[in-house]
Amino acid sequence: MNEQRLKIINGKIITPRRIIPNGTILVESGKIIAVEEGNIEANGAVVIDAGGKYVSPGFIDIHIHGSAGADFMDGEEEAFLTIAEANTKNGTTAMTPTTLTSEKEGLLHTLDLYDSANKKNTKGAQFLGMHLEGPYFALNQRGAQDPRYIRDPDPAEYKEVIAYSKNIARWSAAPELKGAIEFGQYCCSKGIMPAIAHTDAIYEEVIKAFDNGYTLATHMYSAMSGVTRRNAYRYAGVIESAFLIDEMNVEVIADGKHLPAPLLKLIYKIKGPDRIALITDAIRGAGMKEGDTVVLGNKHTGLQAIIEDSVAKLPDRSSFAGSVATTDRLVRTMVNIAEVPLADAVRMMTATPATIMGVADRKGTLAPGKDADIVVFDGNINVETTIVNGRVVYQKQ
Repeated sequence: MNEQRLKIINGKIITPRRIIPNGTILVESGKIIAVEEGNIEANGAVVIDAGGKYVSPGFIDIHIHGSAGADFMDGEEEAFLTIAEANTKNGTTAMTPTTLTSEKEGLLHTLDLYDSANKKNTKGAQFLGMHLEGPYFALNQRGAQDPRYIRDPDPAEYKEVIAYSKNIARWSAAPELKGAIEFGQYCCSKGIMPAIAHTDAIYEEVIKAFDNGYTLATHMYSAMSGVTRRNAYRYAGVIESAFLIDEMNVEVIADGKHLPAPLLKLIYKIKGPDRIALITDAIRGAGMKEGDTVVLGNKHTGLQAIIEDSVAKLPDRSSFAGSVATTDRLVRTMVNIAEVPLADAVRMMTATPATIMGVADRKGTLAPGKDADIVVFDGNINVETTIVNGRVVYQKQ
């Protein structure tokens, strides 16, 4: 379905300020042109009746590795398209494809595939640029990242990679590593957002990093330092630093597994919905069955993982290996487990990630002039309809 003019009626429309009862959204040529309570006259428009369900901005996942059996590191264009299309049924309308630690050649090939897949992606969630996760990490905080490729920032390498592609939107690294501050500065100079990840940094190092562009903490609590002791003295880690720096944004894997309810509540209480982006951090196992064995990263060379207890784990159960969550599950978890108001949970899945990624001028809220990225869901956050740029890409049968 690819309508020039679309009218969504009888919906509880979630806006930044309030939920509009019995609202109508009018869409034309892929853009929202009106959001009002009651009916809007629009001759010739195709009508979607929300049936009293919620109408929300499309969900934006700024950290996702894969789903539906595919991974962005598979070295195949089809993997990009599979992931983009599969996630529309979960309400995702935009995403930031994410890599893992790898050899440079694999990274460059993935960037090539992003470019070609982006041109063919007409049925799935839109791409907002690539997120490079690694390889500049603290080995001690590698989690499920392949230790073979972890290393300090190499100026010759990262400058070559950045020069190679204009599609890098963000790059996650450990800021305490030798050369990491210069790396962050260089990223910023090229319009790329550096983020703190897989790190053993202490507060003093985080402050320096923040002042040099590291304004986002990748998957809060996961693979990052807390309070540590050195020669009997205690030092605040990245977790405490992210709480103390009011302006620092944080990602949260709100699958109910990576972080229990008390930690979800704590992050929400301290940071608030305008500083939190909910992320899936999903691997190819999202949408697959319990007990399935999957590969993290490239399907030929990546690490093995198993789906167990609704999360991905390394086979020895020593670490989580990414999540198998979906964006609708994140919102549901924040509402049901963290006891967050629905409007705030939606904001953390829409407006806040849009702001972090610098696309809030066109995405993240339902307002005239914005892209018509819209999702309709019921009171249990079960997705009924997903619309990307005014095009209905998913309807529950």
